[in-house]
Amino acid sequence: MPRTFYRRGPDHRAGSDVSFLDMRRRFQFRSVEIGRWVTEPEKARSAGLFYDALCDLMTILGGTESLISLRGTLGLQYGIGGQRGVSAHYTPATRSFSLAKNAGPGSIAHEWFHAFDHYICDKLYAGSPPGAFASKRWLGKEQGVDHPLNQRLQACFAAVMLDESGDAPSDLFRQSVKADKAAGTLYFSQPEELCARAFEAFVQDADCKNAFLVRGTRETEEARMGLYPRETERVRINRAFADYFGALGRALKATGASAVS
Repeated sequence: MPRTFYRRGPDHRAGSDVSFLDMRRRFQFRSVEIGRWVTEPEKARSAGLFYDALCDLMTILGGTESLISLRGTLGLQYGIGGQRGVSAHYTPATRSFSLAKNAGPGSIAHEWFHAFDHYICDKLYAGSPPGAFASKRWLGKEQGVDHPLNQRLQACFAAVMLDESGDAPSDLFRQSVKADKAAGTLYFSQPEELCARAFEAFVQDADCKNAFLVRGTRETEEARMGLYPRETERVRINRAFADYFGALGRALKATGASAVS
């Protein structure tokens, strides 16, 4: 029995079926690769789920197709290139994100933000090394390129990693450090992971709902541990993301989506 995913949002394709080729053409992804173990019925169903999820993300961000594909630089893999025990991951070296066939749904928003965080890094911090993330360079107090959009993005990082005063770590940061110490690892408190989870919460809180795009930021064990933003901190972070992506979307539409920075 095929899994169902809750969705509440506009009809992006007038009830018509779509293929992965349709999705690639609309968003101009660099590549779309489907694993050989994905059957034709699975491929047909998954294409519609992906298409709706990416259109919903574009709606939530107020952006354009070029934002979703990061000006055609982003590759997508489904049911291919997986890692043992990992349902989804982004690979900076190939600028592609991969979702496992049966465990990846719900992870798109998280992995897309990793891709964005990587893509935008050298626009925010000139001369960044190839694999760098903007969020990590911000935490390192790097000097960013002075631009109104960059200032808004830096405000997002500050909202995620600092408290309201701007002088101490956020509750999200502190709870993530606590989880890492308990597990004897360094994962949840990495800036790129903090920001990707905060972005997930922002997307899940939008009026447009899509469980194939994002889920789990409120009712999961990780959420109960404080590994997603909570209460007033969540509101503040959401406001910062809305301010940045709203301004970015307006800039893209005004320039015919010719740039993402």
